[in-house]
Amino acid sequence: MSSQNNQSKLSPYWKKRYEEMRGTFDAPPLFEAAPTLKAPSPTAAPSQAAANDNTGPRLFIAGLDDVLRAMPNQVARSSLFAPVARGRRQYHRETTLVTRADAVMTYTGEQLDEADADLCLQLIFEARTQPLGQPIKLNRAALLRAMGRSTGKHDYEWLHRRMKALTAATLYVEAKRPDGSMKYRIGTTKAFHIVADFDYDDTTETYSYRLDPRWQTMFGNREYALLDWNKRLQIGRGQDMAKALQRLVATSSDCEQRYAVDWLKEKMQYTGRPRDFRAALLRAARELERLEIIAASNIEISTKGREQLAIRLMGSV
Repeated sequence: MSSQNNQSKLSPYWKKRYEEMRGTFDAPPLFEAAPTLKAPSPTAAPSQAAANDNTGPRLFIAGLDDVLRAMPNQVARSSLFAPVARGRRQYHRETTLVTRADAVMTYTGEQLDEADADLCLQLIFEARTQPLGQPIKLNRAALLRAMGRSTGKHDYEWLHRRMKALTAATLYVEAKRPDGSMKYRIGTTKAFHIVADFDYDDTTETYSYRLDPRWQTMFGNREYALLDWNKRLQIGRGQDMAKALQRLVATSSDCEQRYAVDWLKEKMQYTGRPRDFRAALLRAARELERLEIIAASNIEISTKGREQLAIRLMGSV
């Protein structure tokens, strides 16, 4: 979500949304202990440890409510999560991710897909109720249902595999300011894991996990995307590219957005023919139009002669 200095760039749709959330945006600064917190979501299981230790900063994200999920802009814009085809996942070892020019990110771990992005979004959402670094307990069936998934054996096995993958994955992030100066570095001297650690209690069928407190740095200065969770869950089966586009579009408040098609192809880790990618990209954009996440889209030629995807947000003229 953009800072207050960029409010003038908001489309009428998001201006109205911002006004509705004004009370939330006037809340204490990000990650300071909020005087009042929302009740835990239905997926959260009771945590005696958290009840005994209710001090410390929380993952307080301005504007976040039960129908929204949040992801730092640098992560949402990168190729960390991608709409890759099912099958054997590529293993990355200190691979440089596709990002914007204002960031450098390297990743070690299994290739992560859009289902992993959903899991990460939900884990971050649940973490808002507890002090950073404290264990958070979740019922695995409730967690899966919150993500729009079934609760059969296959889904439980998938969840366990992906929790292990997110725990093993390590990320290095370097973000710069517009003038080129360093904003922050994460993962230089101490490995940054997407999930710091987790345990599974097969007696109570609950997960206990912790997020690295350095997530607060990436969420700092309100540099994060807010995604409509209900609409994300309505994105059609086999339309993971639409999910990737939703995350990307949410990182900017610009009413009109343009992305080079060759950059999108690289970011989405698409290895097929360019013409097939263009067709898939347009199908993904049409899916976002159907759900009224965006108003319109088309592929056009830029002033530099490159193909680009042009997107117009809802409420813009």
